[in-house]
Amino acid sequence: MKKVLVSVLGSLLILICTTSEAATRHAIKASKPVAVSEGLVGMASFYAKKFHGRFTASGQRYMNDGFTAAHSLLPFGTKLKVTNLRNKRSVVVTVNDRGAFHSYGRIIDLSRAAAKEIGMISRGTAKVKLEVLN
Repeated sequence: MKKVLVSVLGSLLILICTTSEAATRHAIKASKPVAVSEGLVGMASFYAKKFHGRFTASGQRYMNDGFTAAHSLLPFGTKLKVTNLRNKRSVVVTVNDRGAFHSYGRIIDLSRAAAKEIGMISRGTAKVKLEVLN
């Protein structure tokens, strides 16, 4: 029994270490979101393809081709204008999920279609400005 417990704990330790920020391909700088006049600036990421069809926290199914987003605090149904500060491209999304990986300094997770619309697919993340529309 003791060997099983040690084995399980060892496996958990390995899992935690290999999924930590230190084990990622490149360094990630976690920065705090910055409030800007009538908006919030921070890093955005987007959903992986594997989440297509899964249920979101609001009960809706996530669709890669929808214009939706995950935010940790804003109410479901909130419309946001998301602007990529690198290329000034914008998209309007609806919050229908909870998330955004704060440990990585992200303030929003976008659907794949929304990320493509603002030109952030190839980089994976982008510095964005969020503006609440409703």
